[in-house]
Amino acid sequence: MRVPLSWLREYVDLPATETGRDVQAKLISAGLEVETVEQLGADLKGPLVVGQVLTIEELEGFKKPIRFCTVDVGQANGTGEPQEIVCGARNFQVGDKVVVVLPGATLPGGFSIAARKTYGKTSHGMICSSDELGMGDDGTHGIIVLPPETEVGKDAIELLELVDEVLDIAVTANRGDCLSIRGVARETAIAYGLPLRDPALIDVPAPNAYGYPVQVTDPFGCDRFTARTVTGLRPEARSPIWLQRRLQKVGMRPISLAVDVTNYVMMELGQPLHAYDRSLVQGTIGVRRAQEGEKLVTLDGVERTLHAEDLVITDERGPIGLAGVMGGANTEIADHEVTEDGVNGTSDVVIEAAHFDAVSIARTARRHKLLSEASRRFERGVDPQAAAAAAQRTVDLLVLLAGGTAEAGVTEIIAPSAPHTITLPAGHPDKVAGVDYGRETVVRRLQQVGCDVYGQDELLVTVPSWRPDLVDPNDLAEEVIRLEGYENLPSTLPKLPSGRGLTHRQRLHRRVGRALAGAGYVEAPNYPFVSEQVFDQLGLEADDPARRVVKLVNPLSDEEPALRTTLLPGLLGALRRNDGRGSHDLALFETGLVFLPREESHGATHLPVDRRPTDEEIAALNAALPEQPRHVAVVLAGAREQAGWWGKGRPADWADAVEAARAVAREAGAELIVRKGQYGPWHPGRCAELVVAADGAERVVGHAGELHPRVLKALGLPERTCAMELDLDALEAVGDGVPQAPGISTFPVATQDVALVVDKPVPAVQVEAALREGAGELLESIRLFDVYENAEQLGEGRKSLAYALRFRAADRTLTVDEASAARDAAVALAGERTGAVLRG
Repeated sequence: MRVPLSWLREYVDLPATETGRDVQAKLISAGLEVETVEQLGADLKGPLVVGQVLTIEELEGFKKPIRFCTVDVGQANGTGEPQEIVCGARNFQVGDKVVVVLPGATLPGGFSIAARKTYGKTSHGMICSSDELGMGDDGTHGIIVLPPETEVGKDAIELLELVDEVLDIAVTANRGDCLSIRGVARETAIAYGLPLRDPALIDVPAPNAYGYPVQVTDPFGCDRFTARTVTGLRPEARSPIWLQRRLQKVGMRPISLAVDVTNYVMMELGQPLHAYDRSLVQGTIGVRRAQEGEKLVTLDGVERTLHAEDLVITDERGPIGLAGVMGGANTEIADHEVTEDGVNGTSDVVIEAAHFDAVSIARTARRHKLLSEASRRFERGVDPQAAAAAAQRTVDLLVLLAGGTAEAGVTEIIAPSAPHTITLPAGHPDKVAGVDYGRETVVRRLQQVGCDVYGQDELLVTVPSWRPDLVDPNDLAEEVIRLEGYENLPSTLPKLPSGRGLTHRQRLHRRVGRALAGAGYVEAPNYPFVSEQVFDQLGLEADDPARRVVKLVNPLSDEEPALRTTLLPGLLGALRRNDGRGSHDLALFETGLVFLPREESHGATHLPVDRRPTDEEIAALNAALPEQPRHVAVVLAGAREQAGWWGKGRPADWADAVEAARAVAREAGAELIVRKGQYGPWHPGRCAELVVAADGAERVVGHAGELHPRVLKALGLPERTCAMELDLDALEAVGDGVPQAPGISTFPVATQDVALVVDKPVPAVQVEAALREGAGELLESIRLFDVYENAEQLGEGRKSLAYALRFRAADRTLTVDEASAARDAAVALAGERTGAVLRG
């Protein structure tokens, strides 16, 4: 919100010595974020005067049209003689009043003006455009043409209000009242302890039966609608300079008198308005929800297909405006034009000042991607009590500036409502801030923001209509605290109980991160937002639980409105970006939360801020949240081991993803069962299912392996990309949680190698599990060191698996017979379970 200091002074009698910087400091202390103070005209130096064009000579022989003009500037040049000026613009003619800058002046940007020879003529100054004076866009993109009654020789710096200070305020979503000069003036008056001249406090006629007919069929969407009619406006009437300049300073472009007046009142009072050409409105004006598929061409010339939740303004034909967002082109105010019959244009207008539901307007604006100054205010909260005053102010300005007549009829439709009241313990702000304000200070500050306060120890506070953000005692406490000054709050560090340290869960997460980093992975945290289309790209089944997502009501991006149920989309996106930028050998990991919707949803409760929430209150809040288990995932592509003088190196493959899962399980102290699996994005022949056993039952906690070629193509990933994802919380639940130091034995190891022939479909992990169980307690470790396939030696469809078995006893040296017996028992069980036979 841009706020000119000159406009602000109309409502607050600031000391003459106060600058924009001083006001900025005061407002920041009161909690408003004033980003900058723009110094308009700071480097502007006259003479800059009003001139009248006397003659225009068209110069020939140049690539672009050039005109040599004489301009009467009165006595501003010291001689009274016409000023000779060369100008390339063509939007003015003889007799027009223009702005002339004379030699010796300096324009914004440090541009000095002097007499100079150009196009064969000597130009003694310039005829100025709005851009050259730093005024902003006036819609003409040419020379400023002033009203005919403007006095020749008058100082244009003062006339055009070129010197001013403009405060640029970043208004937060809860302070819609500050999207107006009125709201900022109220905050300024409070900050300085000065009275406010409220521009909304004007006499407004009572509603009667003679106003323009209006019918509101959705009182929830529109709880207040005021309509006024002005007739007999002069179509040729232009907005005066002061009004145009104020609109330019707040960042708006002057368009036409009727539109400029509604924009001016909106910026002044914060109430959006709309003016309809009365001759184009047919019958009763209505307010209702749109019919699905209805069409409306808005003022920007775009035909929009309406949604059933859109709130629309209608007449007998159908929609004539998108309520609270933008009007329709079929009732647009017409610009004046000169014809043989005279000046044509809009002469009769209907003024709409209404109050719409904030949520409805916000959703409509986003649905149609149509953010306007009106929707910006409605979705943040508009003062419903200001509608009648805004309509009256608009009528008064139109009558004053365009010579119209205000009709006696006043339409005002109001849905019954009671003022919002809040019960506030007088000491509540003291508890929240940790400062002893006292009852008198609390009452005084609440009254300053417009509240009516009654009571002693228990205050009954009636919230003003312009502050819809004040809904509970904590909001009122915040008002007291900010007005008393955030900088006055004491800085007290909380006292933490000693001896707590990291939780078991935190220590596990750190160990997992260190283990993966030590294995060559780089941590790549990602945003937790995903699009639902990514599940199609990952190849998940239609009924896959991962497709059930928690959707955000107000997402940062409409393309990613859901919270992730898997870490893979973010990690694979990071891998794709890095690969596209030239880093082809990649190993990334992430530990983070995923979000799983609960079967039953509960509304969240507000927690207290003046005490610690009870366990029951915290439990109720947690029950309203989605389940949030922590997962760990890795992705790999390119070379896993680099080539060099030490060897050839090797590419990353599915076994590396499985080994990453085993490394995580070791840190959790959990036994991970790895077996053949098939799931979603993984290649069906190169996918491992990761399982843990708990309470006699097995649970799948993740998958690892090489991704399916279709997934690689859909996501634009490198060939043979591998990935792993594990439920880290599930591993923690079954792990012993205590890192085990390796045992060191003084007795020698006995090694026994076995080569077993099995059918090719038999997984090596099943053979290994049978060997491990059959070998018994003497087995220290087992390692698969060779896989051999040869149809001539082994038979068709057979393979040989060679394992190294290490046996050791904790209390003695094993004999050959003991080691061999353990080996034979292992082979026997493997043969029984998998059909394995000793090779040879």
